[in-house]
Amino acid sequence: MLYSFLHRSLSLSLLCLQDQFDNLEKHTQSGIEFVERYTKFVKERSEIEINYAKQIKNLSKKYQPKKNSKEEEENKYTSCRAFLSTLNELNDYAGQHEVIAENLTSQIITELLRYLTELKAERKSHFHDGRKAQQHIECSWKQLESSKRRFERDCKEADRAQQYFERMDADINVTKADVEKRSSHKARQQAQMRHQMAADSKSEYSNFLTKFNQEQNEHYYTLIPNIFQKLQEMEERRIERVGVSMKTYAEVDREVLPIVGKCLDGMTKAAESIEPKTDSKQVVESYKSGFEPPGDVEFEDYGPGQSMKRTVSETSLSNSRGEVKERPSGGKSKGKLWPFIKNKNKGSGPEDFSHLPPEQRRKKLQAKIDDLNKDIQKEMDQKDALTKMKGVYEKNPQMGDPASVDPRLVEMAMNIEKLQSEVQKFEGWLAEVEGRLPSKSDPPRRQSGLYETQNSNSSTVANNCAQDRESPDGSYTEEQSSETQVKVAIANTPEFDDEFDDGDEETLPTIGTCKAIYQFEGHNEGTISVTEGELLYVIEEDKGDGWTRVRRNEEEEGYVPTSYVEVLLETNAKDS
Repeated sequence: MLYSFLHRSLSLSLLCLQDQFDNLEKHTQSGIEFVERYTKFVKERSEIEINYAKQIKNLSKKYQPKKNSKEEEENKYTSCRAFLSTLNELNDYAGQHEVIAENLTSQIITELLRYLTELKAERKSHFHDGRKAQQHIECSWKQLESSKRRFERDCKEADRAQQYFERMDADINVTKADVEKRSSHKARQQAQMRHQMAADSKSEYSNFLTKFNQEQNEHYYTLIPNIFQKLQEMEERRIERVGVSMKTYAEVDREVLPIVGKCLDGMTKAAESIEPKTDSKQVVESYKSGFEPPGDVEFEDYGPGQSMKRTVSETSLSNSRGEVKERPSGGKSKGKLWPFIKNKNKGSGPEDFSHLPPEQRRKKLQAKIDDLNKDIQKEMDQKDALTKMKGVYEKNPQMGDPASVDPRLVEMAMNIEKLQSEVQKFEGWLAEVEGRLPSKSDPPRRQSGLYETQNSNSSTVANNCAQDRESPDGSYTEEQSSETQVKVAIANTPEFDDEFDDGDEETLPTIGTCKAIYQFEGHNEGTISVTEGELLYVIEEDKGDGWTRVRRNEEEEGYVPTSYVEVLLETNAKDS
């Protein structure tokens, strides 16, 4: 009964212990799956950061001004420069998200993947030791059970042999002494042998029992608690490792915050650098024409026998007209106010920039001179370097032939001479346009809408460039703004013509004659072509803008450069 109870008790203990191992296996496997899930989460976050950084960089690149484009020219304005700074800061901001992705990968994902490999191996080792200990105690228990059953069997056999011996010894019915003697003796020997076997089984069972109790004590109080302790420590390290990774996850973001803050500060600083007044001044400087507003129109009295003057006076509004349209049918010309004229020379224009207003022309010429001077300096630096190299070759012939440098030196000298000639040409045009620009102290005067292209006082420049000089079409900017184009569109409507024109103008009277001393191809509107030696009528003299208005017949008239003709005015016209 006691043995049966012990058997059931031990079996229940082993089953309970097995259940605990099963529970721990499930729990630890769940912990490993949690680490794998968290690692996957960080990996997906890293991929999001990489894609986000890529999209932000592409956005920044998309809105960067293209080279030699209108956007690049607009960078002179503070608002455009602020936007460019914002784009650059945004690009740096995207770079910080790349840093986040890199740090998440190196500090968390890679480390957790390595740790998972170690964790799985450690868990496997602990459960292997647990199963091994479980198998050992079960094997010991089975050996104990076997020795116990053998002891029990031997004891029963000894009891039966003893009873048989006693029965044989007490039997009085046996008559033959020899038979009785032999049977009793054999029964006694059998009983003694069985008792000895029972004693041996008892001793063996006792040894197994002692051994099992020791092993069971060690199993439940040493081996299994140690394995459970190692599993507990393993789990605690796993949980701690996840906590460290979560803290690192936050620190990765926190580390880039100062730089992200600097990027945002840079954007704020760029926005605060915008100066509307500076930008508006830039617009004024970019499109300033150099013209002065027209002066007051003089009153012309009318008396009996007198006619109103038809010669354009210096204060007439007609003098501010910037374009004379030639009708295809040869009809009379009409004048338009120069600010509303559409520029038809939007390309590069003449080499001397005569198609531009005086102020813009001066800027273009100065910029061209500066570029040429830079090219000259570059050529001179290269020439000096080549000259030094030739000197080295002359002192050390083994390093090179001095004569091999001469062709290049000659070529550079020719390039420098050519560039210096170009500088002189552009400086002549610059001096011409600066001489015609009004100073701030000059009183307001009437100027023609047609721009200056010739300086009669600079005969050398005029003769050298006579074939290159043509009249502009009256535009005042190189690039026509959308607002101006709208105005031009309005100006081309009948309502606009009716507002600024009083019908067809009367034919202007002749105030003198002139003779063309050069051939002039009047390609631009408002000009007239003349051939060398041709005689023409003068209907409006040069008012200081370098142009004279002439007439060939009643229907053909226009402007020609004053330096291209020899003018002879009538006496009464000069007096007036």
